[in-house]
Amino acid sequence: MAAIITEKFRTHNARQFIEDFSETGDRNFIFIGRSHAWPDDTAPPAPANSIEEEINAYEDMIALKKVSSTDISHGLVRYNWTSGTTYDEYRHNYSATNTTNKTNVSNFYDARGYVITSDFKVYKCIKSGAGGSSDEPSHTGIHPVLETDGYMWKFMYSVVASDVIKFVTNDFIPVKTLGAKAAVNGSGANGGFGSTATDDGSAQWDNENGAVDGAIYHYVVTAAGSGYNNGSTNTFTFDVAIEGDGSGAVATLQFTSGSLTSVVFKDSSSYGTGYKRASHPTLTSALSGLTAGTGATFDPIISPINGHGADPVEELGGNYAIVNSRLEFSESAGGNDFPTDNDFRRIGLIKNPVKSDGGAVSDDPTMTATNQLTVVDGSTISVDDLLTDAASESATTAKVRVVSKSGNVLKTLPVVNSGGEYVAFANSDEVYRNGSGTKTTDVTSSGVSTAHPEMTRFTGQILYVENRGAVSRASDQIEDIKLIIEM
Repeated sequence: MAAIITEKFRTHNARQFIEDFSETGDRNFIFIGRSHAWPDDTAPPAPANSIEEEINAYEDMIALKKVSSTDISHGLVRYNWTSGTTYDEYRHNYSATNTTNKTNVSNFYDARGYVITSDFKVYKCIKSGAGGSSDEPSHTGIHPVLETDGYMWKFMYSVVASDVIKFVTNDFIPVKTLGAKAAVNGSGANGGFGSTATDDGSAQWDNENGAVDGAIYHYVVTAAGSGYNNGSTNTFTFDVAIEGDGSGAVATLQFTSGSLTSVVFKDSSSYGTGYKRASHPTLTSALSGLTAGTGATFDPIISPINGHGADPVEELGGNYAIVNSRLEFSESAGGNDFPTDNDFRRIGLIKNPVKSDGGAVSDDPTMTATNQLTVVDGSTISVDDLLTDAASESATTAKVRVVSKSGNVLKTLPVVNSGGEYVAFANSDEVYRNGSGTKTTDVTSSGVSTAHPEMTRFTGQILYVENRGAVSRASDQIEDIKLIIEM
């Protein structure tokens, strides 16, 4: 049985994933982990899609920060408009056997068919020129504009300043659909975009709302034919009405030396509307005004359902989710959930972690995943030290790694001992450092805190893991984290 999962399924998955960040009862967090070095710290290992990797992520998780619905966006691969670069034009019938006109890929979603300009406006290429583009588009009108270089661009949206800061990277840009048209992507008042879609006064809103369903802006010559003239010359133009289930589209045919060389729209009133199927009349002398010629054919290019610009996410293939989170200093009203005296090497996304003090899904803005240990004298202890409560390890040995320290107060993570067990320090335990066999200090009689960690380890669902080189932190430093997730 022949079947296919469409590109729109990927967009649907991205939309569902993004909507999850605003769902009642669901909470998503960015987390950091892995303060100690990789076996080769210059070449972090690729994460494995395994239970073992999931356990590793829980074991070295340091801190978490909640991601709000305003911290995530659909994303696109970034194609900067660059003078001299060729771009694929939109067509409705690309396939494995009919590839894009410039980059030769099988669908428009994978094509270089849109650009972001120097002033952060995004345009779809409706028609390519003969060579590279030389005129940077700047218009924001509802209909496409044909530039002098032969490229026709349709304005889609502008990336506002706040979204530039949060979501734009060297390789990706955000994209959103406001939901101005009722019929877009479903039924109901806003067609799948909820009841909150309102006129924001932007050019994007005007373009979504004004998109013309079934307009024809471009034609592709599929066969030039020969012998055409209009009774007096074989170099001439000729207007024909487009046939199909829409109305109003008129094309101007340009003949040179008896062959069809190009087809353009007649004027701005000749785009037509309502076309899902369209064709041209047979171009022979039987057509009034042509006295000779045969064999010429051309394809009217059908717009997306609801028209160009009605739904930028689906039209351009917003199959990525961009998650942004800023780690600002120690990130906690209570102090130091995110340590600033150590680095981290793992970033991830976790859904619905459970609080350690009640068993409910956490709604805290930040959480620490570390334990707290207070020692009599912390002067000889450093971050990333391994501490044990005995000179030699066994199945009963307490073992932790120091993630952060402030004087004699240590933030730690449990480590499996040589017997394969997790064992916690107790009050008044002796402390040995890095397997030295020599006691360094003692745990204070009240040094084991019951307030940490704030998250119950091994709860929630880890959705994304990225291993990377060391990211150093400092008390006066902000890390801007952007996760790019492809559906």
